[in-house]
Amino acid sequence: MLDGEDDAKNAIVSINAGAGGTEAQDWAEMLLRMYTRWVERKGFRLELIDLQPGEEAGIKSATFTAAGENAYGYLKTEVGVHRLVRISPFNASGKRHTSFASVFVYPELENEIVVDIDEKDLRVDVFRASGAGGQHVNKTSSAVRITHLPTGIVVQCQQEKSQHRNRELAMKVLRARLYQLEKQKQEEKLREIHESKEDIAWGNQIRSYILQPYQLVKDHRIGLEIGNVNEVLDGGIDPFIEGVLLAREARAPKAA
Repeated sequence: MLDGEDDAKNAIVSINAGAGGTEAQDWAEMLLRMYTRWVERKGFRLELIDLQPGEEAGIKSATFTAAGENAYGYLKTEVGVHRLVRISPFNASGKRHTSFASVFVYPELENEIVVDIDEKDLRVDVFRASGAGGQHVNKTSSAVRITHLPTGIVVQCQQEKSQHRNRELAMKVLRARLYQLEKQKQEEKLREIHESKEDIAWGNQIRSYILQPYQLVKDHRIGLEIGNVNEVLDGGIDPFIEGVLLAREARAPKAA
């Protein structure tokens, strides 16, 4: 269930209050507390990156990292809109109120890109250098062309008299080009994740937390219902996380 490319990574979690002023901001703070307790239960490490307090109570938004084994793999199931139904503590008339907050989760990508080049992925050709260079250039195959087979990147160097030195310089250029390629992949991945945020934010209500007139937390994706709302809001969300992961695994196409 946790074999996705980024599942083992740390998670960056963003919580945003929906429309509704103080009510929604209070609900966003309740969600932040719920995830904080879940992180503590897992033995993970939480680091608060950003917090925007509400005008009267609660928070407008919060961003934190959850560091631990498979943190992103677990928390990616929490992406979507969370709905709260309760009698408003901010309304003297005691009417029921519905509040919304959205949760989005990113994998924490490594800043440092390690370029590991396997010799078996290289095709090295040596040839005689062309152009000016005197007698030496014409008689020895000192120029080097390196093809990186997985990516098709080709680099060559023929400026030095030594084949060894030309290979060294060509490898330096290859590493730089592979680094740039990996950086582009990371940037594209982050852009795709960010663009998907707009689609998910308010169009996908995943869970309802009902405090009045009865107590129930229901996950709309898998139909799971838990009556102990206080336990859920105190970080007991593993049944929902595991249920969604199991459901996704069951729906995943099986290899032939």
